[in-house]
Amino acid sequence: MGKAPCAQETRTEMSRPPAVVLDTNVVLSALLFGKGRLAGLRQAWQKGHCQPLVSRPTVAEFVRALPYPKFDLSPDDQHELLADYLPFCTTVRMPSAPPQTPTCRDPFDRSFLELAVVGKADYLVTGDKDVLALAQRFACSIVTPEQFLSELRLP
Repeated sequence: MGKAPCAQETRTEMSRPPAVVLDTNVVLSALLFGKGRLAGLRQAWQKGHCQPLVSRPTVAEFVRALPYPKFDLSPDDQHELLADYLPFCTTVRMPSAPPQTPTCRDPFDRSFLELAVVGKADYLVTGDKDVLALAQRFACSIVTPEQFLSELRLP
């Protein structure tokens, strides 16, 4: 990792949990597969070991993905998943003029990059290869879920 967080002040020790932008697929995996490889991520946000950031566009993307047939979620299941995530998040108000971010192929990824900049995120967590490819050109650390969990160093 080694890259400075978006929140440019140096942190010799974190006095607060790291602010993190989680892409939709990461959140869905953590919520849908309670015994899966990302179960620790869900526990991390629920126990306050990290502070997920959301914006109106990123929540809209999450809500848009919930009814996908492959998830086979009833409306009640969808509401339950929202309730297991959103109350733990900090909402970031996005400016009318979006910040500069590297160009990304998928337009849905742009809102996560913008949120990381505006929210001064310490990490953007994704499994998306296109977003991970931007890591060297982005203001904060772009990492995989596994890398992020390793960085948290939870017991």
